[in-house]
Amino acid sequence: MVCSTFELFKIGVGPSSSHTMGPMLAGAQFVERVADSGRLSEVTRLETLLFGSLALTGKGHATDRAILLGLSGQRPEDIEPDAADLLVDTIRESMQIRLNDAHVIAFDEANDVIFDQKKRLDFHSNAMRFNAFHGDELLATRVYYSVGGGAILDEDQIGSNNPESGLWDVPYSFCSGADLLRIAADENISIADIMRANERTRQTDEQTSVAIREIADAMSACIDRGILQGGILPGGLRVKRRAPLIHARLMERQERSLSDPLTILDWVNLWALAVNEENAAGGKVVTAPTNGAAGIVPSVLRFYERFAPKADAAGVETFLLTAAAIGSLFKENASISGAEVGCQGEVGVACSMAAAGLTAAWGGTPLQVENAAEIGMEHNLGLTCDPVGGLVQVPCIERNAVGAVKAIEAARLAILGDGTHRVSLDEVIETMRKTGLDMSDRYKETSQGGLAVNLVEC
Repeated sequence: MVCSTFELFKIGVGPSSSHTMGPMLAGAQFVERVADSGRLSEVTRLETLLFGSLALTGKGHATDRAILLGLSGQRPEDIEPDAADLLVDTIRESMQIRLNDAHVIAFDEANDVIFDQKKRLDFHSNAMRFNAFHGDELLATRVYYSVGGGAILDEDQIGSNNPESGLWDVPYSFCSGADLLRIAADENISIADIMRANERTRQTDEQTSVAIREIADAMSACIDRGILQGGILPGGLRVKRRAPLIHARLMERQERSLSDPLTILDWVNLWALAVNEENAAGGKVVTAPTNGAAGIVPSVLRFYERFAPKADAAGVETFLLTAAAIGSLFKENASISGAEVGCQGEVGVACSMAAAGLTAAWGGTPLQVENAAEIGMEHNLGLTCDPVGGLVQVPCIERNAVGAVKAIEAARLAILGDGTHRVSLDEVIETMRKTGLDMSDRYKETSQGGLAVNLVEC
């Protein structure tokens, strides 16, 4: 199935698309479902059980906070971080929650939000169950899975051969990189043109352009906010925000920057760090394709806008439409979830998407775009997800900076060639999927291996 551009790029809040945005959306949908059944006023208690990776690293990823917001009727795309903080504080202090912003019940978070670290449901590590009670009577129950990038599936959807999520009649259906190249060759169009034609079945070209501009503006605003915000990131690791200091140093040495040709990469590093520091602080970000990897596409996009000789709005659209096409292949044929395949599914996919988008914006052929995407993932294969303290900070923030630079390198390598290469994107995607299956659960966003256990927390 082909994903829409706007399924890969969503405006939301940090620190995690799968552990924050997904659970928030699931909570909101469950309470809305109870309300639609006409039984919300009967609810006297609501229980949330978190399993697998959500249980193991949920507190570090603010899953508990997300659940409170979702049950209150808040959704990731509409939330304002400051207002959200106030709402969560009110719930915790009053020990009451207004379900769907309509029905108030007593709420004891310690007993009503349960982190079951010993249980993992079969379909996906990011699983949660909501139970609504009237006294001891179970009124409603439902299991949801947060499958990456802020997307969720419920128990009916995963048990169906025809799940609602992703259904889309499009003129150019593609399931592989080979399909993309064949369509591009047969129709004499670009990969971005393929995505635009598919979006046309839902909205006009003008509407697509406006929506892409909103995504690009949100990415840019996140960079700018991250550059301005100083201080210590929340969570207990006492990680200091570095973006403001780096920015100040780069501004100081602008006059002599021409003597160091790699100064451009310092700016790319800055932009990536700024986004992921904002994400770690719970700020507004764009999933690209996830929050943990949200800094790569924006920083490479700004690199294009600032340093490409002919950068323009059309190039930005080409960049993001192409990146979305590549992201769709990974989402449908492998995974974009760190809890499922490790960080190769987050930073690796973002690197591949950014490399492809930059190559296309530079005027690369579909063959060169596919080559760039392949290079971007090939050199992230096996990348583990082992966040220290369950927080999206170490090694996540720096990893985005490295991934952004790697994406630029992949694009440059592809542009230097004619698009022909030995390993195909499809082969790399399948390798990533199998590598993820082979990877120990300790390295899949559980904080039970790697840096998470070997770094002494001070």
